Amino acid sequence: MYVSHLSLLDFRSYEAADVELEPGPNAFVGRNGRGKTNLVEALAYVATLGSHRVANDTPLIRAGAQRAVVRTRVVRGERASTVELEITAGKANRARVNRGQLGRARDVLGILRTVLFAPEDLALVKGDPDGRRRFLDQLVVQLLPRAAGVLADYERVVRQRSALLKSLRGHRAAGRSPDLSALEVWDARAAQLGGQVLAWRLALVRSAQPLVATAYEQVSDADGDAKIRYRSGVLPDDVLTGPAVPEELEKLLAAAIEEQRPQEIERGQGLVGPHRDDLALSLGGLPAKGYASHGESWSFALALRLAAFRLLGGGTEPIATDGVFWDPDHGSDADPVLILDDVFAELDARRRERLAELVSPARQVLVTAAVPQDVPDVLLGARFEVTPGQVQRV
Repeated sequence: MYVSHLSLLDFRSYEAADVELEPGPNAFVGRNGRGKTNLVEALAYVATLGSHRVANDTPLIRAGAQRAVVRTRVVRGERASTVELEITAGKANRARVNRGQLGRARDVLGILRTVLFAPEDLALVKGDPDGRRRFLDQLVVQLLPRAAGVLADYERVVRQRSALLKSLRGHRAAGRSPDLSALEVWDARAAQLGGQVLAWRLALVRSAQPLVATAYEQVSDADGDAKIRYRSGVLPDDVLTGPAVPEELEKLLAAAIEEQRPQEIERGQGLVGPHRDDLALSLGGLPAKGYASHGESWSFALALRLAAFRLLGGGTEPIATDGVFWDPDHGSDADPVLILDDVFAELDARRRERLAELVSPARQVLVTAAVPQDVPDVLLGARFEVTPGQVQRV
């Protein structure tokens, strides 16, 4: 697949912008702060309904405007789809496909698939667990768009449960006996949704592990024995490496929640569930966080994104999956759009060359760079000059 057109209205720094894109490499070149990242951020937002730069949507709307609109034309094979997203401050975002009626934003998930490489990716290795959880969940949603609703429901249950636990802690501190009947209802719902989320994540990690190992060797040109493992604070490793059956995981989570209930009430927060889990990264048997060098950390981060590209159907050869929740297509029409946002300036010469070679066969690659020299020769193609508020083909 590829994006043939991008149109922005009051998105970030752009009052308006229209860009015709080509299959193959497309490079946006301009000095820092001119709006290059805003362009590719808009495309990634269409694919994931999230930004790699901010946690909420308000900064996406140009200062002084009430809403932002992103329109894209996505081509896959002989079929083209037009997607329009309307981002409104303080209100639910809306979307339409092929000029139909405005509906829920998440109805457009799955039309465009992207894999975005950015300087922020270093936090996948060196940062906190929430970034790694977000990496897994965004990938699950691109593989299975209906998962977005389950993930949103789970986050809502976690918030409601946390508020109730704080209230119960207050009752106990005041010497009153708390009524646990409402908590038991939320416990059951958290276990049900959490079991499904956990099953998706486990299936994803199991399929991604060999792809990450191979990608690390490719991008670093060395055998670093890179491994990923799902880590839970309450469930044992034999469960996390076994069959990802939602109903069985629900039972295990329910038992763990019941066991931890006194501690949860005492602390006034939920201690059990996927929202507390992590993706453990190791290199040569040691934790990547704290032990990997800067270059090794970059190679690991790139390996995670390259594995995501393969999981989403990138490449010509099928990959092995356990068939739990998705069956990826393959071939150039299935390739997700690759976005490299100011990445090459962060890499040493060897990693820059290796990454460029690995991504160049993709159906479409979008690159941002401060100067033309930062774009590797193998990715020379359509070039756009970016100046404040404007994008021009050169």
